[in-house]
Amino acid sequence: MSKIPPKSGQLTMSYTTTVVTPSGSRFQEENLAIETPYSIALNDENIGSSMVLPIGLEEFGAGFLFGQGYIKIPGEVKEIYVCPEGRIAVYADVDIIEPKEVIITSGCGGTGKISKEMLEGAFDPLQECTITFPEISTFIRQVLQASPLGPDTHCVHGCGLWNDGRLQVFFEDVGRHNAVDKVLGAILLGKASARGAIYTTGRLTSDMVLKCARIGIPIIMSRTAPSSLGLAIARRSGATLAAYARPDKVNVFNAPERIIS
Repeated sequence: MSKIPPKSGQLTMSYTTTVVTPSGSRFQEENLAIETPYSIALNDENIGSSMVLPIGLEEFGAGFLFGQGYIKIPGEVKEIYVCPEGRIAVYADVDIIEPKEVIITSGCGGTGKISKEMLEGAFDPLQECTITFPEISTFIRQVLQASPLGPDTHCVHGCGLWNDGRLQVFFEDVGRHNAVDKVLGAILLGKASARGAIYTTGRLTSDMVLKCARIGIPIIMSRTAPSSLGLAIARRSGATLAAYARPDKVNVFNAPERIIS
């Protein structure tokens, strides 16, 4: 077996595998998604780190800090620098950087973390909107076709945000949490509005739904299933929760009135 080392900025690398079958073996070239460690700092204070697909890193830095409870609203982030040595330096208009009590979520390998304070307390009103079924069909197709990385590597999750009749932003990552964080980061950086629908290829567990509801997204959709606590948070916040979303159907677990046939 041989591999070609990835170059800086690449999202995939080539690797030659041995395919073994009952009738023999053969070589086959495969594409692997690049997974890279990045640390995230806020006002020069190290907050945490994550393994990410090295694209959309500014958005990831902002979204990661939102999920940890440090960044709360759009406009707080002033500058972001992505350093070649694997560091995302975020500078924001926040007074005190205190360690947050975090909850380890259902992210694979314990990689998902949210601040405990995000789980507690009342929700602010969501930024109301509706979406038609023809829009849902177009939205899902565009997210699934937005990048060749999915079919090329079978190793990434995609996430998009739809409002004003079009796909506003799309991001992908090796982690479903990271892909969602990148979309939330785009909202925090003023590149998109929370007044819309988010669609992820990952399952809707508590932290995924919680972060979307806390930032104000009213319609949360997934290709796959929600968890019981994900549903409970949708009910608490009043968010529309739609699972098993396909171009020809969705299974709405909560607040179906925002989806217009």
